[in-house]
Amino acid sequence: INLFGEVISSDIENKTPENSMWDRGQKTSQPVDEFRLSPVTVFPTCNVDTCADYADLLLEQMKDVIGECRKCRLCETRNNVVPGEGNEHARLMFLGADEDMTGRPFVGKAGQLLDKIILAMGMNREDVFIGNIVKCRPPQNRVPSPDEMSICLPYLLRQIDCIRPKVIVLLGATALHGLINPKASITKSRGIWTKIIIDNSYEIWTMPTFHPAALLRDPLKKRDVWEDMKMVMKKLEEGD
Repeated sequence: INLFGEVISSDIENKTPENSMWDRGQKTSQPVDEFRLSPVTVFPTCNVDTCADYADLLLEQMKDVIGECRKCRLCETRNNVVPGEGNEHARLMFLGADEDMTGRPFVGKAGQLLDKIILAMGMNREDVFIGNIVKCRPPQNRVPSPDEMSICLPYLLRQIDCIRPKVIVLLGATALHGLINPKASITKSRGIWTKIIIDNSYEIWTMPTFHPAALLRDPLKKRDVWEDMKMVMKKLEEGD
């Protein structure tokens, strides 16, 4: 039995996700970190103001810009550019790091599990936006370097600004490092809300959690991810 396919979907149908079989004891309030995206909090070489170069571009136009990018070494080894896909008005956005064979994010086994997670949350893949921290997959499946992530960050920030989601779920350490803190531990950071402020004007809640690939390696982590997703669902139900 796939826990995201059957057990969790029953919770959604009963409209009582708090009563999941994974609940253990009384829930505690989660701490909230708040800071602004800046050269200090992201990377020393990346200034959030550089996304102003794309300020007039729409989400669909960003795909063309990203597809032509040759700003870093990853353009030499990529199979396909992966700009991201989904609802351009999504209230929920997922960011991670995934393969680039098809040019679409999260379409392999990890993506199939992510689809089940989204379905268990009462949504479909078409209701959310799914993207990657870097738009070109590094060779040999290695982790993107800080400079590669910083070069791609303005593209991502413009996409976020176009979509303006209420919540961004950060799937795994790479997404956490690329958008929030390059030194943070995903194990210690998951389940903790962080509020980011883009361009000193727009606030977005972020929720770090384990990457779906980690759940395939260690199914026990599904319990932690579902606890995180219940908090995400609750946040989405709150007023803007």
